Formats: sequence, structure tokens, C-alpha cells
Amino acid sequence: MSEKRIIVNPLRQIGAATLGMLATLGQLTLFMINAVSHFVRPPIYFRLIGRQMIDVGYYSLPVVGLTTLFSGMVIALQSYTGATRVTADAALENVTAVVVLSITRELAPVLAGLMVAGRIGAAMAAEIGTMRVTEQIDALTTLSTNPIKYLVVPRIIAGLTMLPLLVLVGDVIGIFGGYVIGVFKLDFNAALYIQKTYDFLEAIDVLSGLVKAAVFGFVVTLLGCYMGYHSSGGAQGVGAATTNAVVAAAILILILNYLISQLFFGA
Repeated sequence: MSEKRIIVNPLRQIGAATLGMLATLGQLTLFMINAVSHFVRPPIYFRLIGRQMIDVGYYSLPVVGLTTLFSGMVIALQSYTGATRVTADAALENVTAVVVLSITRELAPVLAGLMVAGRIGAAMAAEIGTMRVTEQIDALTTLSTNPIKYLVVPRIIAGLTMLPLLVLVGDVIGIFGGYVIGVFKLDFNAALYIQKTYDFLEAIDVLSGLVKAAVFGFVVTLLGCYMGYHSSGGAQGVGAATTNAVVAAAILILILNYLISQLFFGA
């Protein structure tokens, strides 16, 4: 009897965890479909959308700018070190190519997504979660206001539209950081550095980063709203929802980053 119990219990736990994960995935999918279906259906709360755009875009610009600036600087420094170990003749070409491709394709969208997940995703989960446990969402329903349209849709639209703009600004700042290190520390010719950067940069590099940013913005805001909307258990439940929103968004950003890179640049 004891041996059978030892065998059955782990299987039961694995099965329960799998069913719970599938149930959560289905619930998240239905939540996403419900939210997206309200994008174009009236009423559309333009004032709320504009407020969320300011929160997601304008107030996130300093942290995204600083992150991409120093990322561009350290990439230029490290790529120069690696290039000189192979050949010193092509150091300028190697530095500019690595900085441009790394920033536009990978680092700007990923770092911007992670920064927004930590700042905006957590705030959305905490705000909506607090409204849930204090029954403010139920009050909206009582007042014949759809909480999905009023609370969720403006946030998702803001994330979907503003994160690509943040990444576009981050691309410029990150490449500028590489320029600062290349010209003022590594003694590259400024005009030649700019020319090489222009030669290596292609439209597909910027486009892939913007597509990633739009997907990451959608995922971050969707998960933040979902975790907060379905939170329960008072302050402890709101804290758990906030943590889960940030962790899940960060993991999905890294997974989707690979998948989108494979879609654009896979052989």
C-alpha cells in the first residue's frame, strides 16, 4: 500500500499541475480575445488611452534611455577588445557592425521590454489587483461600465503603440553610446564611424526590433492586466499577482525574442 501511494502521489501532483497550467492558459486566451475584441467597439475611452500612453511611453523613457545608452557603450568597448585579439585592421568595422546589429535587433527591444515589465507591468497588476480586492471592479460593473474596456483595453493599446516608439528612441541612444566610446575613447574617426554605421544598418534590422517591441508591449500589458484582474486574497494576493506578472512577462519576452529572431533571420 505504501509503495503504491509513493508512485501515485507524484503522478497526481504532476497531473494537477498540468491541468492547472492548461486551465490558466485557456483563461488567459479568453481574456486576451475579450480584450482585443473591444479595441474598435464603442465606446472608446480616448482620454484613458492617452493617459496610459504617457505612463507607458513618456515616463519610461529615462530608464530605457539610460539602459540602452550604457549597453551601447559597453558593447562598443567589448567588441573592440574582441576584435583586436583577432585583427586590429578591421576593428572599426567590427565595432560598428556589432553595435548596430546588437542594439537594433536584440538589446533595445529586449531591454526596453524588461524595463517596462518591471515598471509598468508591476504597476498595472498592483493597481488593477487593488481594485479587484476592494471591489471597485464590481462597482464598475454595477454602474454598467465594462471593466475590460475601461481598465484593460487602454493599457494594452498603450503598450502596443508606445513600446515601439521607446525602442526607436533606444536604438538612437544605444548607437550614440557606441559612437561616444568609439570616438572619444577608442580614437576612431567620427565621420568614418558614422559612415560605417550607416553602411551596416539595414531596414530589416530596425523593423525586426519594432515588431519585437510591439509584441513585448502587448504581452507585458496583457499579463499585468490579467494577473491583477484575477487576483484575490487581499494584499498578499495583490503582491503575488504583481510578482507573477513581472516574472511571466520576463520569461515570455526572452522566449518570444528567440522565436521572432528565428522568424526574421533564421536560415
